[in-house]
Amino acid sequence: MSLPKFLSFHLIILLSAFTGAANGYYYYRWAECIYSSSNYSDMVLIDGYYFNKFVYSQFNSTVGEFVGFTEYGVRNAEFWNKNTDLMQRERAQVDRFCKYNAELSDSAVRDKTVKPNIKVSSVKEYDGTHPAMLMCSAYRFYPQKIKVTWLKNNVAVTTDVTSTEEMPNGDWYYQIHSHLEYTPKSGEKISCVVEHASSTQPMIVDWNPAIQESERNKIAIGASGLVLGIIIAAAGLIYYKKKSSGRILVPH
Repeated sequence: MSLPKFLSFHLIILLSAFTGAANGYYYYRWAECIYSSSNYSDMVLIDGYYFNKFVYSQFNSTVGEFVGFTEYGVRNAEFWNKNTDLMQRERAQVDRFCKYNAELSDSAVRDKTVKPNIKVSSVKEYDGTHPAMLMCSAYRFYPQKIKVTWLKNNVAVTTDVTSTEEMPNGDWYYQIHSHLEYTPKSGEKISCVVEHASSTQPMIVDWNPAIQESERNKIAIGASGLVLGIIIAAAGLIYYKKKSSGRILVPH
């Protein structure tokens, strides 16, 4: 499944002039275009009418007509649905507004996308009582919208997952981290799935404990080498000082 994309148009009108209230009331219309396929075949238009944050009437292109959610909204929906010209124009907005603007937006973003660097690592090992924890990190990607999920044996994981929000790096790129708690099982395959505009297909990275062990070994070897180097340097310094203290300087 591809990452859902959104286009929206937001019109707000303040009605304080008619009510006399200091803060006023808000009437607004919010149109959204939702799609995930590259050919826009699944494009959906949701055109909602709101009063003080509550929707009272809404047009959904999958339904094909207006639906009311309040007494006032039901009356409006019935009136609008009987208007043939209005309904034709509303249904045509899927192609005329949604698909047209989606093509412009996607073409502008597609040329500037940067594919994320993805890494799966262990942040807590299983101790027999508490579960282990893996972290899937996606770095240096653009644009911001991204989706990170987990698979166990190719089945989507819906519990024991926590994720951060997309965080800006300060250089136009973003990063995100997702954590999975699990109890290790023999032969179990765990994968991190990342969906982003930079790739037409989901990017899948499998968790490989052997790589983690290899990294730990490299760190251990590096630390051992550092300690050995310090010992050799210290021994050389002691030897040099002893040799120097045994010399007798003869004036010329």
